[in-house]
Amino acid sequence: MPADRYAPIRDYAVIGDGRTAALVRRDGRVDWLCLPDLDSPSVFAGLLDAERGGCFELAPEARCVAERRYLPETNVLQTTFATGQGTVRVLDAMTLPRSGLAPQRELVRRVEGLAGAVPMRWRVVPRFRYGGRRARFGRRAGIPVASAAADALAVSSWDAGDAQVDDRAIVGRFTTAPGSRALIALAAAHAEPLVLPGRGEAETRLEDTVSFWEGWAGARSYEGPWREAVLRSALVLKLLVYAPSGSIAAAATTSLPEEIGGERNWDYRYSWIRDAAFTLDAFLGLGCPSEAHAYFWWLLHASQLTHPRVRVLYGLDGRARTPERELPLAGYAGSRPVRVGNEAGQQRQLDVYGELLQTAHRFALTAGAIDRDTGRRLAQVADAVCELWRQPDAGIWEVRSEPRHFTQSKVMCWVALDCAAALAEEGQIPGRSAARWRLAAQEVADFIESRCWSEERRSYIRHADADELDAALLFTALMGYRPPDERRLDRTIDAIRAELGAGPLLFRYRGEDGLSGREGAFTACSFWLVEALARRGRLEEAADLMDEVLGLANDVGLYAEEIDPDSGAYLGNYPQGLVHLALINAAVAFSEAARG
Repeated sequence: MPADRYAPIRDYAVIGDGRTAALVRRDGRVDWLCLPDLDSPSVFAGLLDAERGGCFELAPEARCVAERRYLPETNVLQTTFATGQGTVRVLDAMTLPRSGLAPQRELVRRVEGLAGAVPMRWRVVPRFRYGGRRARFGRRAGIPVASAAADALAVSSWDAGDAQVDDRAIVGRFTTAPGSRALIALAAAHAEPLVLPGRGEAETRLEDTVSFWEGWAGARSYEGPWREAVLRSALVLKLLVYAPSGSIAAAATTSLPEEIGGERNWDYRYSWIRDAAFTLDAFLGLGCPSEAHAYFWWLLHASQLTHPRVRVLYGLDGRARTPERELPLAGYAGSRPVRVGNEAGQQRQLDVYGELLQTAHRFALTAGAIDRDTGRRLAQVADAVCELWRQPDAGIWEVRSEPRHFTQSKVMCWVALDCAAALAEEGQIPGRSAARWRLAAQEVADFIESRCWSEERRSYIRHADADELDAALLFTALMGYRPPDERRLDRTIDAIRAELGAGPLLFRYRGEDGLSGREGAFTACSFWLVEALARRGRLEEAADLMDEVLGLANDVGLYAEEIDPDSGAYLGNYPQGLVHLALINAAVAFSEAARG
């Protein structure tokens, strides 16, 4: 499939309802939607196969210029199309039902005529189960319906032309006029009756959705610098929170490539434990106590399934198994394989223990007491770390090469033991083993200082006895690690900027990782660097860098996992929660440091 059939990743915006999310292209085409949930099979996957993936098109028939934004403080997308004949405005939302009978999932698209007469066309091309199941088309009560096995979509339209149905798609054409208003509502069901919405009901849900987002955003407490970017990131994170469980997806997509045409294509529709402490910090810093509490208790529930071992990632519903397989799709711009599932869940990554116990400590400091059973379990996790820290692992970047003694993993083992000892001192968890935890923490620190510091580099190094650097070494400054000589933190920051920097961006590392090809700069690392500089009191540097990285957002304030430093092209899954978490925490850390 020619690459020019694929829009740049930065051309997409995201809408969602706390259960699933859709990606909407600048030209009005929905190219990604999984139903009924974010980690379910897709019904629209044109993002990964322009020919066979399916899509929902809505655009002027003539050439046009599109400008878009989110309605202020919402996740409702507004796109204005200007043509030679006139101008139209489209509102897109995944609606949030308040009460009464509503579709299981609903995508509403409202077209308003602003000026002139603009011929419009729309086309719904569902391809169920990642394009692997052919849809059957028909009508129910006169409404076009597409179905396959337990899945069904109804496409209701009002003042949007007569909907035509064939064996491949549902299509329509109409012409706007000043003040006209057309509505198209896609209602979905999975293994339950299909609800056919009325126009008034769909309109009301759209307005209620706008009001919900405005109310949620208006309740956020952050008033520091870069508030607009922080609030947009908060809204992105809220979209990625899976409402039934409180977990947060790493991204809304699978298999968007880290290199166009390459093999570094992964499924990010899972919840990574590595994001735990960042997530709790962000929610607490924004004044989101209910989201913070829900996430913490989901984290404890999910990790209980594999206690005392902690997996790298879990399903959004808390399941531990995430088997990986490949799909027969062409891939974004020919980037294959297209994967669903993620075998990284089977890796040993020791940093997850630090993230779990640090999250528990921060939760205890802000929310009060940890119950006795939870405290006992956390103590058992700390006991396990006393043995596990000596083992090599795959590291935070989930390399598929030989396990190593990665420095960031050791730092997070130190964090785990330090937080466990602090929890014991505070009476939150049983303290019978606290002395053992303190001793083990000192052993870990001795290993880091003797095996993971390079006098030649004047920096911590990627893994024990290595000669290369890693942006994850910024965790030494982010996570409260206390070296005997704190100048080592600043020297590591400077070495990372010098060796891994590309303008305001940072590569994760430059060494071997068991995969072919290369990747872009990892966007979250730039915000980690801002936070590290702020925590070290280097506020002017932090502010300058923050301004530069914020300038790399797309026109609606979103970021992908990676950015090509040469072209500015977005790479990797999108929008990535870790990037937006890092943005929020960098801004909050800067604000706190500036206040002294």
